[in-house]
Amino acid sequence: MAEKYNILISGGGTGGHIFPAVSIANALRRHLDCNILFVGAENRMEMEKVPAAGYKIEGLPVAGFNRKNLFKNVPVLVKLWKSIRKARKIVKDFKPDIAIGVGGYASGPTLKAAQRAGVPTLLQEQNSYAGVTNKLLASKAGSICVAYEGMERFFPAEKIVLTGNPVRKDLMEARKEKGKARESFGLAAERPTVLIVGGSLGARTLNESIEARIREFIDRGLQVIWQTGKNFGDRGPQAAKGLKGAVVTQFINDMASAYAAADLVVSRAGASSISELQNLGKACVLVPSPNVAEDHQTKNALALANRDAAVMVTDAEAPQKLVDTIFSLIGDKKKLADMEKNISEMALTDSDEKIVAEVMKIIKR
Repeated sequence: MAEKYNILISGGGTGGHIFPAVSIANALRRHLDCNILFVGAENRMEMEKVPAAGYKIEGLPVAGFNRKNLFKNVPVLVKLWKSIRKARKIVKDFKPDIAIGVGGYASGPTLKAAQRAGVPTLLQEQNSYAGVTNKLLASKAGSICVAYEGMERFFPAEKIVLTGNPVRKDLMEARKEKGKARESFGLAAERPTVLIVGGSLGARTLNESIEARIREFIDRGLQVIWQTGKNFGDRGPQAAKGLKGAVVTQFINDMASAYAAADLVVSRAGASSISELQNLGKACVLVPSPNVAEDHQTKNALALANRDAAVMVTDAEAPQKLVDTIFSLIGDKKKLADMEKNISEMALTDSDEKIVAEVMKIIKR
């Protein structure tokens, strides 16, 4: 009889960590008879999204460090100590055959506890600039799955496997023809359309730059699908009130159709978003978030901009430059076509399957 494996997956904090983690879990279930347990951070979105995807999750009281005010880190250290103790208990009770870390607050204590207990580990580094947690865990990891070349700067070269970042299967399988995708949003099939993605929480600078000039899009004969994220409240719908050709919402359920409808996508430069844009071959303007560790979104965006696969507008430049950049690109069909070709060439497909192949190698050693 085939062996049943216990697999621990840890990480989260943003959709950019959660969606790849769930994709890996789904692929593991397709190939292995296994029990899967997630470990996330309490009060973060994984505590809701992971059970919704059909998986059990345990929460740690871990929180991020305050880099601006070091005195505020005393309660953070207390939470970290509690998280380490709880992670050790989870590892002891669950007895995993392997622990997989996808980044995010919870993955540090969990993967460290697994390594201390002699459990083999696999790291998935999504960004072009490695996070502190993965760098600390790398020496004892069995394999490190990456999405960018040149990661030998951060990790032992012999452990690196270029897999790419897992992309939500529904995005790849539900590709619609552009006109039909636009009509599904109540938009005209033939008019040029811009998709603006403010992220699950809402990218303030990006949103405010669009809010200030949303009427100009319509005046120029363009259509807009604008996902603001929840923190922007009702400001987006208020700004677009009465405008025909503007669809504004806090959250888009059918992202596959939203991508298909767009001639140009405007987005933050998180690793998951970039992998989706690469796999779908979408021309894009990237506005990196300045509020991330080691400014890794800027490094992600530059990896594309340096190959003419995207245009980067910094967060500081966005209020002055973003909308004019969109207008100049949307009218340049050759530039859009070149960007689509270049970004498609950077895509790494079937990443979830490649990561599972690495997992299977490690647990069968």
